[in-house]
Amino acid sequence: MMEVAALVALTLLLGALVILVAIAVGKRKEEIREEIEQAAELTAEGSAAKVPASKKPKQEKLRVRKDKASQHTFSHQLLAASLKSHSANVTCLDFSSNGKYLASCADDRTVRIWSTKDFLEREHKCLRANVDLDHATLVRFSPDSRAFITWLANGDTIRIFKMTKKEDGTMNFKAAPEDFPQKHKAPILNIGIAETGKFIMSAYTDTTIHIWDLKGEILASLNTNQMTNSYAAVSPCGRFVASCGFTTDVKVWEVCFGKGGEFKEVARAFDLKGHSAGVHAFAFSNDSHKMVTVSKDGTWKLWNTNVEYKKQQDPYLLKTVPCSSSEGTLAALSPDGRVVAISDGCNVAMFNATTGQLEEELHGVHSEEINDLRFDRRQSHPSVSQRPRLPAAIRDMQDMLKKAQNEAMKQRLQQQISEAQRALDTVLAAPNE
Repeated sequence: MMEVAALVALTLLLGALVILVAIAVGKRKEEIREEIEQAAELTAEGSAAKVPASKKPKQEKLRVRKDKASQHTFSHQLLAASLKSHSANVTCLDFSSNGKYLASCADDRTVRIWSTKDFLEREHKCLRANVDLDHATLVRFSPDSRAFITWLANGDTIRIFKMTKKEDGTMNFKAAPEDFPQKHKAPILNIGIAETGKFIMSAYTDTTIHIWDLKGEILASLNTNQMTNSYAAVSPCGRFVASCGFTTDVKVWEVCFGKGGEFKEVARAFDLKGHSAGVHAFAFSNDSHKMVTVSKDGTWKLWNTNVEYKKQQDPYLLKTVPCSSSEGTLAALSPDGRVVAISDGCNVAMFNATTGQLEEELHGVHSEEINDLRFDRRQSHPSVSQRPRLPAAIRDMQDMLKKAQNEAMKQRLQQQISEAQRALDTVLAAPNE
């Protein structure tokens, strides 16, 4: 009996062991199956990511070509020309003082010089100045239109280019032997050359403005005390330097020289106070007798700055007008002070400076935010400013006509009104490019 019981016990034990082994093997099979499935998933992901080297670039190129944005187009009855030659983003532009040229710089390592007389033609030829081993982010013409200065993106300084005419009528561009020394800590904001040709200005995003001579020596350094600078510029008359920023005012200095042309000092001239928030930008009229400012408070203001500031006379406010504005908003004032242009993102609004009336809105002028906004100083050709400017001039002359007492004056004003109206009709009738 004991042998039988032992045999039964042994059988049960062996049976239990077999069951345990079967269970263990089953679990292991399940684990192996899961591991195989996970490995398969990883292999599939790896295969998708690891496209053969010969095929990947082609697919990427196809995707880039497919996703590439189409050439931005803008059409408007006031559009005089779309200048197309740069192969990368245009960062800045400037009209020459004589009204003959427009300079543009871009990330393609070139500065292009355009002839303004071609703006109404079908073809727009330009001359190319190469910026060796760098590219320019800012460009400004010299007063005599025979040179221009640039701000170098990588060199982080000013480089001067001289323009000389060749026998065939084209231009030769030669960079100065040395760039200006680096005397700043913050990124560049703007550069400018005085119309007098006596100094160059560079302004930075902290509170620094440098006044240089033409050889690259610092004449003076200003601290604007505006927490940060948002814009700075030299006045068209070449006497003033102004800045705006985080604070609610615009500060204007006079750069003073002696009778012999020697530098004397930079003296505070006047402030423009009236905005309730920081100021985005400002602009001068050609004679510096007026200024326009645009602020975060959603308004632009027109000021009379033709005052005796040395006798403590303050500029006075002429007009306050609501407008759309945002970070990067720019302002421009027509040379005669009759038109105010305000950019906001990709759009431009043009106002009658006298009445504050919105004359024209240009939507989607560019596919990206506007970098620079300027009027042709000479007004030597029809531009986008003419439609707002001409009605403003016509209204001014009509008001003068009502008040005129002299018959000869009335006839002269009537003739000027007729000529201005014909000019306006010509602009409106001009075909789009």
